[in-house]
Amino acid sequence: MGGSVLPLGFLQVGRDAVVRELGSGRNLAQRLSEMGIVRGTRLSIIKNDMGGPLIISVGDGRLAIGRGMALKIFVEEASKA
Repeated sequence: MGGSVLPLGFLQVGRDAVVRELGSGRNLAQRLSEMGIVRGTRLSIIKNDMGGPLIISVGDGRLAIGRGMALKIFVEEASKA
């Protein structure tokens, strides 16, 4: 890998990424963990219109997350598996 790390909210539709850091407090980190988003989680961007919530694919499921939350999840772009 070795790519740059950026907030999830900045990724474009169709991109895959791996979670590298959660820049959040304990409560948000717990909530993200319950949603299956922890360090090392691989995800894909399904919808990101740069103004509202994002829809991401994690494993076999899809999640909608708010933009504020997405800006606290730092990811590294990954190539398609």
